[in-house]
Amino acid sequence: MWQVELLYKKLLVPLDGSARAEVILPHVESLASSYEATITLLGIVEPEQIMVMEPLQYPIDLQNQERRAKEALNYLTSVQNRLTAKNLTVEVKVVESPVVEGIIETADEDETDLIMMVSHGRTGLARVFYGSVAAGVLHGVNRPLMIIRSLEHQQK
Repeated sequence: MWQVELLYKKLLVPLDGSARAEVILPHVESLASSYEATITLLGIVEPEQIMVMEPLQYPIDLQNQERRAKEALNYLTSVQNRLTAKNLTVEVKVVESPVVEGIIETADEDETDLIMMVSHGRTGLARVFYGSVAAGVLHGVNRPLMIIRSLEHQQK
């Protein structure tokens, strides 16, 4: 009989700054503790949309991009501090990219063993209109993925 031992040494955890996204953290803590895994907290700063209408052009506001990246880094560092206080090994990374692509590319670059994230639980028109990051990652990734569904009524 074959026995497979799962080893999750590198966990990738995309967070968007919301309490809903943090619903994944108890699961992350448990797995990281059990496997002595390194956690990478990932923040994504989506590029601003460029609107070009002749003869007007609206350039990207680089100061706004930098501000958003700094806010993401500050937020992730606060989460990192909470987790390292629990004797977990945590790294922080902020990338500028569309969200789904950023998660997949970071997982590939870092050779992540498991991506752990929350689905915000949108259904119906909201899901069609906004898309689903979790569904995009699920369909585009070639590695294990843990998705926890987080609904608004589950929040404190």
